[in-house]
Amino acid sequence: MTLPLIHFFAAAFMTGLIWFVQIVHYPLMGSVGEGHFVAYARRHQALTTLVVAPMMLVEALTASLLLWQSWQHRPGLGLELTGMILLIAIWLSTFLVQVPLHARLAKGLSPRTHSLLVGSNWVRTALWSARVVVAAGIVTAR
Repeated sequence: MTLPLIHFFAAAFMTGLIWFVQIVHYPLMGSVGEGHFVAYARRHQALTTLVVAPMMLVEALTASLLLWQSWQHRPGLGLELTGMILLIAIWLSTFLVQVPLHARLAKGLSPRTHSLLVGSNWVRTALWSARVVVAAGIVTAR
């Protein structure tokens, strides 16, 4: 039961964090001002990575272990496979969309790029919200 709980904690942490980022942090980013924006954006990337990377790795590791355990014991895979598909979609969005947008913003404030970041991040917000529900289902199923 420990593995599903660790997985749920990681998914819940990331879900809470992404909602905070979506509703508070990303919208306020546009208020920093051009004079300080580059330094802010670079510092934001470095500090956010320190918080997000370890928990994303825990989430990925526990999701992988749960999927592997499920595959060993049950042929259907169900919730574990659904959770992994959602996680892959989150990682693809993160590294193919949000990371490049942050890289552009680290070169200078662009209202269009900022708007794309806020808008595209709704995808991750929805996916992580679905993941925490799936993770809760895994906990209750075990």
